[in-house]
Amino acid sequence: MTNASLSFEDALKQNGFAFVRAGEMGPLLQRFGLDDWDGFAASWNRLGLDRYMADGGRYRRRRYATWSLRENGDITRKRHQPHYQSRDYNLLNGGIERWFGPIEDRIGDHPALRAILRLARDVATDLTPEPERPESWHAEVHQFRIEARPDNRGHPTPEGMHRDGVDWVFVLMVARENVRSGETTIHDLQRRTLGSFTLERPMDTAIVDDHRVYHGVTAVEPVDPSRPAHRDVLVVTLRHE
Repeated sequence: MTNASLSFEDALKQNGFAFVRAGEMGPLLQRFGLDDWDGFAASWNRLGLDRYMADGGRYRRRRYATWSLRENGDITRKRHQPHYQSRDYNLLNGGIERWFGPIEDRIGDHPALRAILRLARDVATDLTPEPERPESWHAEVHQFRIEARPDNRGHPTPEGMHRDGVDWVFVLMVARENVRSGETTIHDLQRRTLGSFTLERPMDTAIVDDHRVYHGVTAVEPVDPSRPAHRDVLVVTLRHE
């Protein structure tokens, strides 16, 4: 049995997704070693432009890195590598290797990220039948900033409703600045809507079983057109290594 025995795991088992509010996620992450959230969140101000957007958009900034999360508790960062999705899962941007700037070393070692990785490993392990549990999980970690302008909405999921081709997906809200909308929608494998919610507060979290559901996020736009507007999230995906 892992460290996680959590109320939202029942929702994940039953529905294939869970919306975990910050009031529950924050104290839980503290149990896993969370510290200096503000310093962690500030690193989103240092993301590079995503130049691979096939829709021509220049509204997304990101950094990327991968880890091995072992059953014995070891968390090991892997050599920097490209992000790849087949066009079966990402019709817009899939089918090519995409090289993004690496997550900064100090953020890769940051207690906030380490706490999130520990939690993700434990949840994934808890919800995987024991005979199918891997000795280690391959974790891909994405820092995303979606920028919105008065004449150009920002698209958190420009590929639309989708699956990621992994086992588990964790999406943590980091910051919302002067944006409206950004509603997360969840759909079954027949693309029927199962639920919707909006990540609003820092550490509001969506967790999805990528084998069972599709997910998407509606576009964001500025509340005050005269001010900068953005939506910052951390996405962690896990699959069998």
